[in-house]
Amino acid sequence: MRTGSWRPSWAAPGTQRPRMHRGRAPEAMAAAARALRGSGCPVLRAGCGCGGRRRLWAPSGGSAVAAAVASPPAGSSSGSGALSPFDRRLSPFDRRLKRKQKNWAAVQAEPAKCDYLREEVGGRIADRVFDITRTFPLALDLGSGRGYIARHLTKETVEKLIQVDIAESALKNTVQSEIPTVSVVADEECLPFKEDIFDLVVSSLSLHWVNDLPRAFREIHQVLKPDGVFIGAMFGGDTLYELRCSLQLAELEREGGFSPHVSPFTAVSDLGHLLSRAGFNTLTVDTDEIQVNYPGLFEVMEDLQGMGESNCSWNRKPLLHRETMLAAAAIYQEMYGNSDGSVPATFQIYYMIGWKFHESQARPAQRGSATVSFGDLAKIDGLLSRGKK
Repeated sequence: MRTGSWRPSWAAPGTQRPRMHRGRAPEAMAAAARALRGSGCPVLRAGCGCGGRRRLWAPSGGSAVAAAVASPPAGSSSGSGALSPFDRRLSPFDRRLKRKQKNWAAVQAEPAKCDYLREEVGGRIADRVFDITRTFPLALDLGSGRGYIARHLTKETVEKLIQVDIAESALKNTVQSEIPTVSVVADEECLPFKEDIFDLVVSSLSLHWVNDLPRAFREIHQVLKPDGVFIGAMFGGDTLYELRCSLQLAELEREGGFSPHVSPFTAVSDLGHLLSRAGFNTLTVDTDEIQVNYPGLFEVMEDLQGMGESNCSWNRKPLLHRETMLAAAAIYQEMYGNSDGSVPATFQIYYMIGWKFHESQARPAQRGSATVSFGDLAKIDGLLSRGKK
């Protein structure tokens, strides 16, 4: 497992970013945090919800994607960016709110200020694309945002890229790349494309907000050509465990209970099964951790908002009291603080690669066809020494 740690540009040595709130939490709260240090903290690992009804965004773009876009089903909304109604009881996430959050983040004065994590993961996705020695005539970037993967790709690898996101403002503010791109406003759970159209599908830090992850994987598999490949990245279960624990302990002490303030994530043990069930083969799933240092808890939450990663769960608590926030900041600093006064925020990333079946792909040998026994491996040193003589 590779672990990266760096500071955002505004948190360089000698630079102090203005905090959203100032004030010292009560000493009793800091003492409680010291007592809890090393005793372990409850970290909730809820599985990804797989409920929700089918929804469709009307595609926006031009004739360039007309051949790839399928006709919407009868009765679906035809307005650009319009979501069909769905039952909130069947969906853990409010997709309308998530769209508003991402649109808000994209129209800020300096949207790139909080893009450091997405740019890093987008570069690592591009590295995995470069590892495949072929050229992809048509690729799809699912949940592209402002184009965090496209900026790292080259025309020698991807000839044309279609960028899909639920936030139209993010697509309007994409970063220029050398690859010809087309933007389509669509929902990851219901792609408006024909079957067997894309040679490559990539997705970076978007699928963890999907209500029906198995359906999203099936949609991706459906639009891929045979021998096409899907390369994705999403947040894992240990993401922001420091923030989650600090808020839980502060709410327990101040309010006598706690609400989920960090959205649930998928467990890595489930990803392989979900991809296989969607039809992918030759699977690869690995994990990575990126740790970012911040001046304090409030800066962590401010940057999450700037990334468009604020909580959008239906069961979220709409308000956090000031005393609870100050207590959480004290716990965060006491339990996880660095020696220089900063606090770490851990982002666990799951990377996945899956291929759509094709006759030309390598297949495992038939059972019992081996000509060498594993028991002979113990004799290999003796055989090599005889050969040298």
